[in-house]
Amino acid sequence: MQVLVLNSGSSSLKFQLFSMPNETILCSGLIERIGLDNGNFKFKTANDTIELATPIPNHKVGLELLAKQLLDGDTGIIKSADDIGVVGHRVVHGGKYFSDTTEITPEVKEKIKALSSLAPLHNPANLEGIEVAEAIFSNAKQVAVFDTAFHQSIPEKAYRYAIPREFSEKHSIRIYGFHGTSHKYVSEKAIAYLDKPKSKIITIHLGNGCSMTAIKDGKSIDHSLGFSPVNGLIMGTRCGDIDQSIIFYLAQKYDYSLQEINNLLQKKSGMLGLTGFSDLRDIQAEAANGNRDCQLALEMNTYRIKKYIGSYTAVLNGLDAIVFTAGIGENSSIIREMACEDLDFIGIDLDKEANNKREDGIRTISTRNSKVEVLVIPTNEELEIAKQSVSLFKD
Repeated sequence: MQVLVLNSGSSSLKFQLFSMPNETILCSGLIERIGLDNGNFKFKTANDTIELATPIPNHKVGLELLAKQLLDGDTGIIKSADDIGVVGHRVVHGGKYFSDTTEITPEVKEKIKALSSLAPLHNPANLEGIEVAEAIFSNAKQVAVFDTAFHQSIPEKAYRYAIPREFSEKHSIRIYGFHGTSHKYVSEKAIAYLDKPKSKIITIHLGNGCSMTAIKDGKSIDHSLGFSPVNGLIMGTRCGDIDQSIIFYLAQKYDYSLQEINNLLQKKSGMLGLTGFSDLRDIQAEAANGNRDCQLALEMNTYRIKKYIGSYTAVLNGLDAIVFTAGIGENSSIIREMACEDLDFIGIDLDKEANNKREDGIRTISTRNSKVEVLVIPTNEELEIAKQSVSLFKD
């Protein structure tokens, strides 16, 4: 069975085509800088690597570009859209409706749409990907794998907010957690690598969206994102933790509408609001050239990560390893170094030489004397989504 996996982020779309169940990758790629003038399309097979720089105004245009390439007579990978049996979709917010992988129906799409107000940068893009895939791969089974599922193990003392009970019980206002597919995948890899099923691990997913999870014995017990994927760490365009009184202050003092405030905190804040850039590569380059706003943004970003490392070490009552993953976590040695500075009191001792090396696969970037392993583990949400999608249709 050929399984196409679509992983739509807020400004990117990763994809892989697998032959299952042997997990062979037939092609993979990335559509990034969606919504910007300098969009980029990368497509890789065993024989070819294609890269195209072109404006990609939205996810629909990106998916149409992917479909065209998959079916290309010379460099494509399939002869017909019917070659693909299953399309697995990452969907960010499942709310109270979805705790498991689910075959997509009109009713499922309506619920995903209804949850868009809780994940406005993601669920609309996820839904758009589903609808475009339904049109192009009309005979394939469409499957949703929800970011929130892995965090169902978070205990009530951690997922409840200190608001009247009726809001939790009647309106399902609670911490849901996100990036669950990634946190699940890399934590399982870390546990196998350490050969330690009984373990205390902090996974740090850093991309345009960022989150951290405290994982005890393979289960999520706390997480930095909450009811929606906007709080916690400083992200590409999202503010992360903020005093909620600021919302009322902007509304009452300066007559901002709720929509304007939501747009401000979701799409105009974070690293973009601090620097004018949302892409960390641009920010790091500017910081190296002496841009003080960019230097400060990097300091603020990594300071927030350190606060969560300290908090989750306390929650776990100890720490065996921290794991950096996702686009920034895997590729930014600067972020990793700054995030691990001055954490020797909990046993973290970074090997700067190892940290600066670029290598494939799982790698340790802490010294031999470090009491806590510092790992870089490439996430593979797409493989995890493919496996879960296929599992729905096993006899």
